[in-house]
Amino acid sequence: MPKDKSRTRKRRPSWRRSLFRSACLVFCLLTIRVVALQAFTITSGSMEPTLLAGDFVWVNKAALGSRIPFTDIRIPGYSEPRRGEILVFDPPHDDTLVVVKRLVGMPGDTLEMRGKALYVNGLAQDEPYVLHRNDTPDFSAAAMGWQRDILVGGPRNDYLATRDTWGPLVIPEDHYFMLGDNRDNSIDSRTWGLLERSRFEGRIIVRYFSYNRDSYQPFPFIREIRWDRIGTRPR
Repeated sequence: MPKDKSRTRKRRPSWRRSLFRSACLVFCLLTIRVVALQAFTITSGSMEPTLLAGDFVWVNKAALGSRIPFTDIRIPGYSEPRRGEILVFDPPHDDTLVVVKRLVGMPGDTLEMRGKALYVNGLAQDEPYVLHRNDTPDFSAAAMGWQRDILVGGPRNDYLATRDTWGPLVIPEDHYFMLGDNRDNSIDSRTWGLLERSRFEGRIIVRYFSYNRDSYQPFPFIREIRWDRIGTRPR
């Protein structure tokens, strides 16, 4: 009997081996999060109706390339951003935020909005996903003044951009123009400017959970799950 107990003890992994395996698991999970996949939660209504507050999504970081934390080194992606995609990125006005918007302007594009209608290279865009609220009046803001520098024909002192009417603008090389689908209630490129290629974090691939985040009911993440949105891909 003593010999059998001794053999059993030898078969059991030591605490060092268990610690090593745990460290390897943590390292693998962190690597996946940094270079491949990351969970992202929608907390605002700027992308309604495409994305709702309370949507939980997976973001493919490997597609566009990912940044190694605490460095300026980026791992190259296997694809490039495409017009019309919903992308996650670090906005230029606040490096502590991670934001999701739709890519509408590519490098070299001429972009313009006339009375809420978006034009790309002179063509009106069909945007069935866009939400407009008739109860919100148009306005201008000083933050939109950056647009003067990329106006077609050069800067003009008399240029006045508004939320619903601006441009035409020529998008410079390696820069992109982002808009929220909830056009009347979105802080986007119209105000904080163009987005550099290096700021993209990835593209959304699927919703894995959704609930009514704005509910006043107790435990909405249990009682008000939006089952019809789970497993779907925003477009």
